[in-house]
Amino acid sequence: MLDHVSIGVKDIARAKTFYDAALQPLGVTAQYADGGSLGYGASSAFFWVNQVEAPVVANPKSGLHFCFTAPTRASVDAFHAAALRAGGGDNGAPGLRSDYGANYYAAFVVDPDGYRIEAHCGAGS
Repeated sequence: MLDHVSIGVKDIARAKTFYDAALQPLGVTAQYADGGSLGYGASSAFFWVNQVEAPVVANPKSGLHFCFTAPTRASVDAFHAAALRAGGGDNGAPGLRSDYGANYYAAFVVDPDGYRIEAHCGAGS
């Protein structure tokens, strides 16, 4: 079981704009913020974003991505739309991914630093 995960970004203000907008529809908000770190979660921080000098270079062939659980399909849709408005790139519009499971509804974006982010809802809601 993971307790938390951390990523490094070049511009913490840009990352805050993106993650505040993208994660809000999922019920995930900034639980911690200082000049160089942000901690996101529903009640406590589990996803940390830190300004660093040398972030991991984005590599779409690496397979690395982070998936957030969404309460409803509508929240997956809202995540995708908010992420795009906040500077993210489209990496897969909201929809069923039947090759992942009968009710696997997800959307995929790329954050401003190149990290691939997914929101997923498994229920038929």
